[in-house]
Amino acid sequence: MRLLAYALMPLLVLVTLASVSCLLGYLILLALGDVVELSKVISKGTQVLLVLSIVPLMSWLKMTWAELGFANKSQFIRQMGLGLLLGVATLLPVLLVLYGLDIHVIDQGKEWTVGKAATKIVVALLLALLISFFEEPVFRGLLLASFRRKMAVGMAIFLSSFYYAALHFLKTKTKVPYQDLSPESGFRLMTEAFGNWLNPEIFSALLALLVVGVFLAVVRTEFGNGLGICVGCHAAWVWQIKVSKDFFDTDKQAEYYYLVSGYDGVVGPLVTVWLSLAIAAYYLWKKYKIR
Repeated sequence: MRLLAYALMPLLVLVTLASVSCLLGYLILLALGDVVELSKVISKGTQVLLVLSIVPLMSWLKMTWAELGFANKSQFIRQMGLGLLLGVATLLPVLLVLYGLDIHVIDQGKEWTVGKAATKIVVALLLALLISFFEEPVFRGLLLASFRRKMAVGMAIFLSSFYYAALHFLKTKTKVPYQDLSPESGFRLMTEAFGNWLNPEIFSALLALLVVGVFLAVVRTEFGNGLGICVGCHAAWVWQIKVSKDFFDTDKQAEYYYLVSGYDGVVGPLVTVWLSLAIAAYYLWKKYKIR
């Protein structure tokens, strides 16, 4: 029973922060006017609150930055470089297979110059780093470390990875007209967003992102204070996906389209199998190396 309570605690935190974001979103749009969708304000607001909650939660749990996996600055930067290489090495083969199977096809409708292409690539890298700096301290840092205090490493890896994957599908497509906004609007959207977790259409992508989370959590647990490797690896993955979407289209009529999902045209069964094999290969190598 106590283990179940620990497992559900992050969900309680998430619901609380999302509720706060619902109210803040309403007040922000009330002040600024009809400038952006309420659902987007709530989504981004919840993410910001998650990041801001790291320090107070660390204080409450009496955790140090080292326990979250942070190394000193110079070591962290080196780890990020290693992580970037790991990310390219693990996702580039997937992208090449998708191109070879005509699932990804060159977007002929866009005209590129060297400068425009370079700008897209650099901006994509910066956005990827921003995303990984948000997600890794939360999921492979605070969440994984707190779970490891209360349960076996394997369970901690699975649960932190499940929350990581599930957060990507905490969304709703409903648009609330500005004139219909009320303090309750955000809570209706939040209910729909959590309900999306029961949507069977997300299963393929959810499973793939779960394995992605497990891969990163394995890196984190095997390399101690190596959170920088996770940040770099995650950034490399996001960067490659963003660049791929800029230069390629996903052919939904392709014979092997089932290898990806509608989430981003990359994560799906192929990623699930590929990274699962990578994780299994690492543990087999570790087992026989020790012998």
